[in-house]
Amino acid sequence: MRAKITGVGSHIPDVVRKNEEFMNHEFLNNDGSSFGSDNATIIEKFVAITGIEERRYMSDELLTSDIATLAGQKAIDDAKCDPETLDFIIVAHNYGDVKPDGGSSDMVPSLASRVKNKLGIKNPACVAYDVLFGCPGWVLGLTQADSFIKSGLAKKVLVIGAEALSRVVDPHDRDSMIYSDGAGAAIVEPSEDEHGILGQATATYTEEEAFFIFNETSYNKELQDKTKYIKMYGRRIYNFALSKVPEGMKAAMDQAGVDIKDLKKIFIHQANEKMDEAIVERFYKLYDMEVPRDIMPMIIHKLGNSSVATVPTVMDLVVRGKMENHRVEKGDVVMFASVGAGMNINAIVYRY
Repeated sequence: MRAKITGVGSHIPDVVRKNEEFMNHEFLNNDGSSFGSDNATIIEKFVAITGIEERRYMSDELLTSDIATLAGQKAIDDAKCDPETLDFIIVAHNYGDVKPDGGSSDMVPSLASRVKNKLGIKNPACVAYDVLFGCPGWVLGLTQADSFIKSGLAKKVLVIGAEALSRVVDPHDRDSMIYSDGAGAAIVEPSEDEHGILGQATATYTEEEAFFIFNETSYNKELQDKTKYIKMYGRRIYNFALSKVPEGMKAAMDQAGVDIKDLKKIFIHQANEKMDEAIVERFYKLYDMEVPRDIMPMIIHKLGNSSVATVPTVMDLVVRGKMENHRVEKGDVVMFASVGAGMNINAIVYRY
């Protein structure tokens, strides 16, 4: 027995924030000193590296648990399942519910409990819990759902990834332009045939890598602002991802026992276009192959980095036929892959 996805859904926020809207920001180095370049040059270099032209933010009246619920409801509707029959609700995130004006993260009760409440599910046997695993959280949730189903502990699991990074960014940090908001979800049920999860690999690196992504006060030291914002060592993450993620992807392929030539799509976490391209190139080099055309659907240009939401969102868009030149047919083999705070990496090989 293995687990298969029977319903998908995502929520893409309505507020569009284009790069030119950052022209008046005062970007600073981590020691508070000024950049040597003007904002036009900073943004031009930013686009060349990340590929991000615009990103999506939630409207002020919504919280992360709200958009998680919206994505989850779409997945439930797509699977045509009774939500009262769900055995688990797994919500991957990193910062909980944060209000539009920032401040502390609200994680009690868990976002999964809030989602269950907002979905109106009354069944106490539906267990709701959160996953804090950095950007690979949704992929880990999918792995956990697979384990629950294989063990006989569950027959129906809702796995959601939702984040509102726009509410935890330092406006004086150039990296603030990377982050965005969003949510994606899937219903996972048992599969008695060849369809579903074929293999997976997960790893956590906690030597110096543990602190490549962290929380710290604003780069503007004059503000005396004690609020903590998301920060990262971009170059170190880039090098880490290039060395570790292709290995994890290959480990998942080896466990699945699938020929690399049968892989049709890679749904990868999207934080940096150049990094993703380099990861996939190194992955295929492990098989002495060139990267196939249209293997990696990209949404980062318009949606930015929504952390745990990027992988299920790109999956949802492709499955629904909403991305040009990208389709998934029955029997196709795809891969989910991610890297993020922890530092964590994971990959899943899946047959539709």
